[in-house]
Amino acid sequence: MALIQQQVLRRGRTGLAAFGAAWLFFFRVLALLPRAFMRPLLVVEQVYALGNRTVPLVGLAGFFIGLVLALQLYGVLGRFGAASMLGPIIAITVLRELGPVITALLYAGRGGTALASEIGLMRATEQLSAMEMMAVDPVRRIIAPRFAGGIIAVPILNLLFDVVALFGAWMIAILAMHMDQGVFWGNMQASVGFMDDLVNGIIKSFIFGLAVNLVAVFEGFTAQSTAGGVARATTRTVVIASLAIFALDFVATAFMYQGV
Repeated sequence: MALIQQQVLRRGRTGLAAFGAAWLFFFRVLALLPRAFMRPLLVVEQVYALGNRTVPLVGLAGFFIGLVLALQLYGVLGRFGAASMLGPIIAITVLRELGPVITALLYAGRGGTALASEIGLMRATEQLSAMEMMAVDPVRRIIAPRFAGGIIAVPILNLLFDVVALFGAWMIAILAMHMDQGVFWGNMQASVGFMDDLVNGIIKSFIFGLAVNLVAVFEGFTAQSTAGGVARATTRTVVIASLAIFALDFVATAFMYQGV
């Protein structure tokens, strides 16, 4: 029993130390972000590299989710004579919740892991150490531009998800279920708020992007200089980032939609 308690305490101390180190690393990266934006082409290159890898995944996921939502909700709402509210319900669900969360999860699994493995391989091949020996700060040169590109890419991917999901829902509602197109779009426009739904969803995706990219660059930067260390860093990126997304989603929702 004493041995188990010692292991729990040791793992707890290790976890707290890693949590504190991640926050210190985050503040260090934030301090260097203005310098990263002084080289906009490098940031744009990272936005393209990280976002482009995730675009097909986000687009297909959004399309099929829009199809499934329309199929499921049309039958349910039809039972209560509220099929005309299909458009507003799908739009609010996608803009507020599904868009930011699923986009961030997909980005964590695709762009986040790529980012962690890339930086981890730089650590394993001693590229980062070589930069430090040449008096070049790897956080300023490598980490900050990638972090900036990632937090820009996630809201853009979120908007793509929203558009494609609503298009998929429109296809089912209008082409398959033969709803009136004016009713579908009119009720959606009357019920969806610009600030409460669209802007808050984008803010959520920005927060999730901060969390996912912080986990990715931190895990890659602190990875052990072995193949196994890089693999473990990539795995931890997906696990920690996914849990962080769900936790932050609850906190953000509680603040944004309190009393709504």
